[in-house]
Order: sequence, then structure tokens, then C-alpha cells
Amino acid sequence: MPRDAFRRGRVYVAAQRQMREKIQGTEETDMKRRIALALCVAVGIGLTLMMPKVQVHSADKEQRFPLLKWEQLNDQQRPIADEILKVSSIGISGPFNMMLHSPVMRQRMSAMLDYLRFNISVPRKLNEFAILIQARLWTPQVEWTAHYPLALKAGLPQAVANDLKVGKRPASMQSDEVAVYDLCMDLAKDHVVSDATFKKARDLFSDQQIVDLITVSGVYTNLAMLSNTAEDASPGGKTSPLQPLPAR
Repeated sequence: MPRDAFRRGRVYVAAQRQMREKIQGTEETDMKRRIALALCVAVGIGLTLMMPKVQVHSADKEQRFPLLKWEQLNDQQRPIADEILKVSSIGISGPFNMMLHSPVMRQRMSAMLDYLRFNISVPRKLNEFAILIQARLWTPQVEWTAHYPLALKAGLPQAVANDLKVGKRPASMQSDEVAVYDLCMDLAKDHVVSDATFKKARDLFSDQQIVDLITVSGVYTNLAMLSNTAEDASPGGKTSPLQPLPAR
């Protein structure tokens, strides 16, 4: 074979090898990009599924139960609203606004709320703690906003309230706080009270106090239902103090 032809053959072979390597390198790069893109998509989907569901209400959405003004109240509603204003830190907003649409129900519930707030057999600190537990579980912004400062004023440690606020079992509870927390959580989560939980409550509280704790939990669950149905925001347009709890 002539030397020039041999040289041209070697050059051709080398060029073919370089082209194959280039094509192979491009294919490997494309494959890596596709794998990286697939991983990013998978991670994004996973993070989306892990995020708690947040219900967003449009600012221009029609209110389900607009806040009643004094001049809108009828003769049956006005004396009830007057009684509410004497004791409520949030006026007639929140669940009280909804209750005014059923004035007889609110009138008959008034004595119950008066007892649970001001005459209950349970120490004020523990009573407010029980209310906060239901507020955290149901996430009514109005209920938490109203009772968080009341709980702290009554002596509930801020660390306990703040752990509860973010959905954690409070780490620094005293024995009486543990008994209240477990009783309320058993009923809310499992709809029964375990023997261990009941024994803790019985060791610390009288029968009347146990009954009162259960009742205050039920009544404030009802108030939370009213607020959540009405889609009540925080009083005064303040930033909502509670974030949705992670999905379980």
C-alpha cells in the first residue's frame, strides 16, 4: 500500500474514533442530565406531598358570616351581644358572631361558658391549657389569639405553650400539665381514654375536675367548629399565629 494511502487510512480511523468518542460523550452527558432532571422532579413531588395542606381564602371572597354591626341586631340579639361584650376580649367577632345568628342557643349556652371560664373547678392555668390544646388541634386563629395570653397570665409556662403552638408535645410539662395534655389528646385523637391516662388524671384531680376538663374540651371544640366554618381570620387583621399542622 502506498505510504500516502496508509497515512490517509490512519487519519480516517482516528477521525472515526474521535467521532464515536464524541457521540458517546454526548450521550453520556444527555443521560446524566436526564437522570438529574428525573431526580429533581421526584424530590419536588416528594416535598409537595410532605407539605401541609393550606387553605387559602381569597381576599375578595364573599364572607360566609359577615361581622354583624350593632344597628343590624334585632331586639333578641342586642341584649345577648351586650352580655358578650362585657366578657369577650375579641368583641362579637369569631364564634360569637355566628352564635348571634342563633340567639336562643347562645342565650342557653351563656351559663355554660360563664361556668367554664370563671367558675370551673379546674385551676385556671390548666383550664386555659385545655382550651389551647383544642385551639391547636382545630387551628381556629381567633380562639388561639384570645386564649394564648390568658394561659400565660394564668401561669402556663411559655415554653409549654410555644411547643404546643408548633404541634409538638411540650417537653417541660409539670405532672398536672401532663395529665391534662394526655387526657385531652386521648379524647381528641383516639376518642377514648386509656387506663394509663385515666390513672394519671385520677391521681391528681377530683371526679368533678375530670368531668369539667372533658366538658371544656368539648365546648371549645364546638367554638372552633363555628370559627372554622365561618373561616374567621385573626382579630384585627393580624398575622395568623397558627400554621396548619403537618398531615398525619
